[in-house]
Amino acid sequence: QVQLVESGGGSVQPGGSLRLSCVASGFAFSEYAMSWYRHVPGEGRELVASISGSGDTTNYRDSVKGRFIISRVNVNNTVYLQMDNLKLEDTAVYLCHAIGGRWSVSEYWGQGTQVTVST
Repeated sequence: QVQLVESGGGSVQPGGSLRLSCVASGFAFSEYAMSWYRHVPGEGRELVASISGSGDTTNYRDSVKGRFIISRVNVNNTVYLQMDNLKLEDTAVYLCHAIGGRWSVSEYWGQGTQVTVST
């Protein structure tokens, strides 16, 4: 059974930090690129950051560059998103996403964790 379980969300003031975690199970984690998306009601879902299966390559949306860092520990089947200097506009539900596979491409989503940045 495939699972992506996010944790680490919460409420912080602008300028604060949070670290999101996503623990994966049920698939060959290292064969999958992992991403964090965020969903804001009425605005759709947007890609925040992604990391290759080996962890060698990362990508970020422009608005989070220099503030967020995505990383992974394959031996623990976990991907992280360190979020610093949070802004009001970072408020969203953050979802963990996996895509990859050796013989065919599969895609999985977590349930999401709420991040609220407010004064």
